[in-house]
Amino acid sequence: MATKNERNLNVTIKNQEEEGNKVVISLSSIAKMLKRYFALWLAVAVLAGVFEVAFHSYKTFSGKEPAKALVSFTYPNIEKGLDPAGRKFEIESLKNPVVIERALKNLNIDSERVEDVRANIDFNYKLPEDAYDRLTVYYSVMDKATSGNLGAAQAMLETKYYPTQFSVYFDFGSGGFDRNTGVDILNEILKVYGDYFYEQYGYNEPLGAAVKAADYEGYDYPQQIDLFRDSLRQVRSYLNSLTKDDNTLFRSSVTGYSFKDLSEYAKTVSSIDLDKISSYISVNNVTKDKDATLAYYDYRIENLNFDKDEYTERLAALEASIAQYEKDSILIFGNGTDTTNTEYATASDQYDSLFRQKTSVETSLAQTKQDIKFYESRRNALKNNKNSSKANIDKVEADIAALSEKVSRIVELTELTTNDYYENVQFANAYNILIPATKTVGSGIMDAIHSSVRPIFVLEAFIFLLYLAVAFITALRSDNGRKPAAETADDDDDKDDEEEADLEDVVEAIEEEAEKASEKNSGSEKSDSSRRKNKKR
Repeated sequence: MATKNERNLNVTIKNQEEEGNKVVISLSSIAKMLKRYFALWLAVAVLAGVFEVAFHSYKTFSGKEPAKALVSFTYPNIEKGLDPAGRKFEIESLKNPVVIERALKNLNIDSERVEDVRANIDFNYKLPEDAYDRLTVYYSVMDKATSGNLGAAQAMLETKYYPTQFSVYFDFGSGGFDRNTGVDILNEILKVYGDYFYEQYGYNEPLGAAVKAADYEGYDYPQQIDLFRDSLRQVRSYLNSLTKDDNTLFRSSVTGYSFKDLSEYAKTVSSIDLDKISSYISVNNVTKDKDATLAYYDYRIENLNFDKDEYTERLAALEASIAQYEKDSILIFGNGTDTTNTEYATASDQYDSLFRQKTSVETSLAQTKQDIKFYESRRNALKNNKNSSKANIDKVEADIAALSEKVSRIVELTELTTNDYYENVQFANAYNILIPATKTVGSGIMDAIHSSVRPIFVLEAFIFLLYLAVAFITALRSDNGRKPAAETADDDDDKDDEEEADLEDVVEAIEEEAEKASEKNSGSEKSDSSRRKNKKR
């Protein structure tokens, strides 16, 4: 019996040891610890955020952070990386020395500082928002492409995208300027660049050589007529090209004219006013120097003949190239039941370019032939006529002065109308200053907050994770007896008392079992004695 009881005692103690190795995790304890440390976490989080903003504000105001602005371009083909003229677009043109010099002049700053400004302007960019969507679709098509359409998918993936928005930075500190001056310089550059942009891609080269009223007086009368004729020809050519490109039937709100109106106006002045003065000069032999004028006519005729020969050769070469040129072709195979294959010729940029060149050369050749006949008739008339009178000279000078005013007016109206068209129709939003550079304290603080958003997010996330970890560990220690020394001592006393009580219960149980066994033994002895006594009797 003793052996059996001892086995039971050992099992009981083992079970108590296994019970003591368990780890208890209470959600209520964790919530209690989160609540206990909430105020501390909130205070630390707020202080960390304030410190981060203060640090970036200090960098912004005392560290001379570069002035920043945002500009955008929204004209056709900018997403292909092209400028309005079809050439490669370069944002670096914004810091063109011409632009910077104009800006500094407007601000009354020495133009010798141009290089200090130009060297400290930098750019950053981002792709148009829809480009990411398109690329995502293209890559999805590529993933699902089979061998039949793999080439088409690959062609889509080769598409490139170019930025339409640019951040412009000016490191005014490195350039030797204070913040206020640096912001003014950057904003003025952006403003001047808008004018420069329209000058480059709007009204510029086609009318740049148009003769003004003050340019003709140094020439002889026939030469003056030629100058005005060339000017009107350039204006009409420019207006006709705009008429072809304009699909809006534009009429300027500034001048009240359309491109067709101005072209007809120039045609009228050329065919009536100009031709009338030219014929009067030829009939009356109005010239300042007859011999010099005859030499001028001979020189013009000779040069025009050279031009005619050149145009003729170029036209022949272009016609030969067009005749021998093979267009790109696409061969479309028949389906499973149709074995017929079809070949189609496709448009080619090179082929179209040859035709455009041919048309241009034909026009120039025809104009050259007309000019040769015109100067030959002038030369012959001048040879056969006597010198003009003083009255004829006065009349021609008066008529040319009136003609000059009309030509100048046409050039001015054309300039105003085309500027209105480019700025409000063709390039209505081609160039925009989305966010100008700012120098106020409020804006500086906003910049500091904006630049500190990401660091604050990272720091606050770390503090929050630390807060959760502390609450969890503290709750775990509390639930599993890992408490401060005073609480641990009390727990040990309670544990000792419990162990003593358990031992006492075990001893009492053993004694009871022993008594029961003793009583049982004594009972059996008494029965044996009774049996012996009965036998003796």
